[in-house]
Amino acid sequence: MAEKMVDKVIRISRNPDFIRNIAICAHIDHGKTTFSDNLLAGAGMMSDELAGKACVMDFHEDEQERGITIDSASVSMVHERKEKEYLINLIDTPGHVDFGGDVTRAMRAVDGAITLVCASEGIMPQTETVLRQALKERVKPVLFINKVDRLIKELQLTPEAMQQRFMDIIANVNKFIRANAPKDYKESLDVNVQDGSVSFGSAFHNWGLSVPYMKENNISFKDIIEAYNSGDDEDWKALAKKAPLHEVVLDMVIRHHPNPTKAAPARIKKLWHGDYESKEGKSLLENDSNGPLVLCVTKIVVDPQAGEIATARIFSGTIKKGETIYASFSPGQTQRIQQVFIMNGAKREIVNEIPSGNIIGLAGLKTMPGETISSIEMESFEKISHIFDPVITKAIEAKKPSDLPKLIEVLRRVQKEDPTIKIEINEETGEHLMSGMGELHLEVIENRIRTEKGVDIQTSTPIVVYRESITKKSIEIEGKSPNKHNKLFFVVEPLEDDIYKAIREGEIPEGRVKKKDLEYRKKYTERGWDTKVADNVKDVYNGSVFIDATRGIVHIGEIMELVLDMFEDVMRNGPLAREPCDKLKVTLNDAKLHEDAIHRGPAQMYPAIRSGVRGAMNTASPIILEPMQILRFEAPNEFMGEISKLISNKRGQLLDMEQEGPLVIVKGKMPVAEMFGLSSELRSATGGRGSSSLVDQMYERLPGELQDKVLSHIRQRKGLKNE
Repeated sequence: MAEKMVDKVIRISRNPDFIRNIAICAHIDHGKTTFSDNLLAGAGMMSDELAGKACVMDFHEDEQERGITIDSASVSMVHERKEKEYLINLIDTPGHVDFGGDVTRAMRAVDGAITLVCASEGIMPQTETVLRQALKERVKPVLFINKVDRLIKELQLTPEAMQQRFMDIIANVNKFIRANAPKDYKESLDVNVQDGSVSFGSAFHNWGLSVPYMKENNISFKDIIEAYNSGDDEDWKALAKKAPLHEVVLDMVIRHHPNPTKAAPARIKKLWHGDYESKEGKSLLENDSNGPLVLCVTKIVVDPQAGEIATARIFSGTIKKGETIYASFSPGQTQRIQQVFIMNGAKREIVNEIPSGNIIGLAGLKTMPGETISSIEMESFEKISHIFDPVITKAIEAKKPSDLPKLIEVLRRVQKEDPTIKIEINEETGEHLMSGMGELHLEVIENRIRTEKGVDIQTSTPIVVYRESITKKSIEIEGKSPNKHNKLFFVVEPLEDDIYKAIREGEIPEGRVKKKDLEYRKKYTERGWDTKVADNVKDVYNGSVFIDATRGIVHIGEIMELVLDMFEDVMRNGPLAREPCDKLKVTLNDAKLHEDAIHRGPAQMYPAIRSGVRGAMNTASPIILEPMQILRFEAPNEFMGEISKLISNKRGQLLDMEQEGPLVIVKGKMPVAEMFGLSSELRSATGGRGSSSLVDQMYERLPGELQDKVLSHIRQRKGLKNE
């Protein structure tokens, strides 16, 4: 009797040398889901005829309607190569920038990424964003150039011109990798045609080629061009049999992507900052399936029947059904794993146990994406940081008051399923705010709340998320507790650009600092800070830093957690308009504390700290920052004027304009506040032939004449006094 796929997966999952964990990442519409269909067909999990057309990994109704991937989906499959069987754990990721958070989380689970680039469009902004996310998580890229058939059939390029096009794409990818790869990790990452870490083909027509495959099977590029030019459909259909895409690509993956054991040392040293000599440290570095269980949750889907299903990567130990575990977000409390699954897109196969180095599904846990789950209490993994922040907010309410409790439950669930959506639930006023990456992001989530979650809702018009910051150093401000027995003295100043950039790029990890560490200190001293100041950093939160510069104060250790709680609270709700703060350096210079612990509890300390930090900010010329986005517009040459007019009408700034053949490519920096409805305006200005994509996002000072207007508008909206 033939062995079932699930039994094959379990058998191979015990040998890490034959496991590859990979993700597919690319710009929107470059063919990722079509590509993953081919790999599924190659593993015998769907018919060859449907491969490339069925888009099996887009199993949500709204994904099929819109024709785009919204959620990452994972699948475990077995492929045979040279009479050896390999287990491929594959994650298909979204390409639209609004769903970039899913890509970031997928990168935590995998060791290798197939970067997909369209042969006619080349490397696009979203390709760069996802590649940057992969490099940040120490994931090794390989390159697949897709839609080669378009070069032959539509653009009718000569073999020489095609070769030049490939060389340009490869050079651009390598240039980007060198610019963005971590310093200690650069050398081994370039992609190269000769060694087979670059392949090309057509996912829609199910064929692929790479130099090693061409040599082994005696096929040349000429055969491909002749097959397309013969005018006979059967000729190019025969290509899929001669050079099947899945064989070429998996050949590349198996050769160039590391297995979990090889990938572990470099990845763990980036993702985990615990003691490498401890039992769990050694086990993580060796990907030891006999060590303590450690896994990282990367995604949560709520199934109406089975409840919360978490996708997780096992970094150490073996996971067993019924095992008791600790979760990093609820220290000290244990939970029990009810079921373990092997993932297969929308379907799941129940198994009893799976060893380290695999990607699995779990049921029965109350958890969050990014959470560390382990069999012993231990230091958790570095927080998953997303490249872009939510910039658009909508107020959301239930149409029927009786649906209110259900809506609150649904919103909490939505935040678990997609942590890039920020939900603020105000139980007192009944106002619920939902912040997302863009208009499409919020529209998709609203739709899902109505259709899948069954709550009828209405939403406000979108509003922009601003930030608060300061322009100069404050004077020292005293925060006094209500009982007048405790005094704290704060100074606030703008954070240095180098440090801010290092935090944003993840080189300086966010979070409270547990212990003094030479490596950690070095990150600050290299950027010009004094060692004493670097040693006193206690917390990095939302791009701001807290420093304890007090000396010889007896009870400071007992109140430090309270101080950090309130520092984080003020960084979430600034003094001007209760918007998040950005790029601040808050220093506690001195403190006078009451001898008796009962007189310095939270009720006394919280108001003192809050008023001290906010008071200091108010003396440092506080300002409002607005979100800006750099967009890349593409349209036929004759619409050049229309696009530049569109940018200037929206308070935008034209950064760059160049012509590529019949197209004009324009880069512009625009305030998010002016961008609502941009896609429909772009369509009407260019006769439906223009497109735009996000290149970068940052916060910049709101123009002086708009500061007061925007400030009073936000305060009015939030019900704050206009003072």
